[in-house]
Amino acid sequence: MAFAVAAVSDFLSIWAEIALPVQWLLDLATAGALFLILGRSWALLPGLVAEAIPGVAVFPVWVLVVVSIIVHDEIKVQRNG
Repeated sequence: MAFAVAAVSDFLSIWAEIALPVQWLLDLATAGALFLILGRSWALLPGLVAEAIPGVAVFPVWVLVVVSIIVHDEIKVQRNG
């Protein structure tokens, strides 16, 4: 589910780059949805900061954030298990 939210947001973000307020609302909504889906992970904050930088929207930042959180959680489980 998190991948779907991130992918749709990154796709729409390319088109919302023209209208910054629309992009900001999209990024805030995406961060909020991923915050709830991924278990209230503060690791989303760097993604939100990166998306606030003009021109970064052409990169799949949200998808990369979701991948990094999943990889980090797997590493944490392996260390504890």
